[in-house]
Amino acid sequence: MSRVAQDEEAAIEELYDRFGSLVYRMAYQTMPTRADTDDAVQEIFVRLWRTSHRYDTTRAALVTWVMLITRRHLVDRLRRAQARVRASSMNDDTLSKQTESVEDLGGLEHDERFAHLIERIEDLPELQKTVIIRAYLGGQTLRQISQELSTPIGTVKSALSRALARLRERVGEETII
Repeated sequence: MSRVAQDEEAAIEELYDRFGSLVYRMAYQTMPTRADTDDAVQEIFVRLWRTSHRYDTTRAALVTWVMLITRRHLVDRLRRAQARVRASSMNDDTLSKQTESVEDLGGLEHDERFAHLIERIEDLPELQKTVIIRAYLGGQTLRQISQELSTPIGTVKSALSRALARLRERVGEETII
């Protein structure tokens, strides 16, 4: 990110190559149309470039930071679209589609809860963290994750199961305390 902050074109390309598909999948699952998805991805990478100087390796892994920026941008974009729909009182079909997209974000509506969850995910072993992020934040199937990581699908399933168990334990411990 420091290279991106210095406007190194190769670093910006590397950032896109590394996270483009992950950001696109998240946007595709959230945005109502493909055109909105394409626009959102472009805007997200511009935002990543403009805020690259604020990235702090001690606070979060790069994938976590990219996904937080992505999520915040998508929520903001959906809220703006919903406000425009209400203001212009378009037909109910368009409004319900926008509302469904916002509701798709489910329990991650509050940034604090999402950031807290990301912190818990960051504490997981590398394979478990990767599988959780790709499956739940990236929307990939276990088969896709297995192929991309060149890891047997059974190993990916086990990593996911262990990660979810660890997250449940940690969340349970925190609610008791």
